[in-house]
Amino acid sequence: MITALDNAATTSDYAEMARRPLVAEQCALVVIDIQEKLLPPIFQKDQLVRNAQLLIRAAGILKIPALVTTQYAKGLGGTVPEVATLLTGSEPIDKSLFSCFGSDAFCASLKRLPGQRNTLLLCGMESHICVTQTALGALRDGYLVHIASDAVSSRTEWNWKIGLERMRAAGAVISSSEMMIYELMRASSSAAFKELLPHLKN
Repeated sequence: MITALDNAATTSDYAEMARRPLVAEQCALVVIDIQEKLLPPIFQKDQLVRNAQLLIRAAGILKIPALVTTQYAKGLGGTVPEVATLLTGSEPIDKSLFSCFGSDAFCASLKRLPGQRNTLLLCGMESHICVTQTALGALRDGYLVHIASDAVSSRTEWNWKIGLERMRAAGAVISSSEMMIYELMRASSSAAFKELLPHLKN
């Protein structure tokens, strides 16, 4: 049985994670299953694609490595071109299990990333399936997890929201694309901010 003391500890732990500033040198971006045959029925799909593009551009400017996955690409198609063209140098990792952490290739690629990458920034779809299961796997493995709430979605609004609720309850920090990006860039005087500003204005 969960006691009031347990609830207080959980709330305190979550607040501590949410207080930690994002540091580019500690982050990796994971772009999950934004695929040709999966995207058409997705709730607010244009927003998802636009914000995923923004995160990928920011990652490139800030030298944050990006990993991209597909779910059974043979049947569901590759990453949509408007996202894939920004991911130069990142070969998609195809998987059959819904969680990226169920893929040995993904786990190996994550471990090979340069530096101490202890924080994962997640975007993609679907919020309540592959994104949630990946977030839970990352949390179990000790990663800090931030979810770009406006760069994930599902086929229905309900499942998008319930996915976010489950991830937050598990300890992932629910954020937004701009919140992540501005926190990573720190100041308007930074070269990264000036380079990304034209895209932030769109």
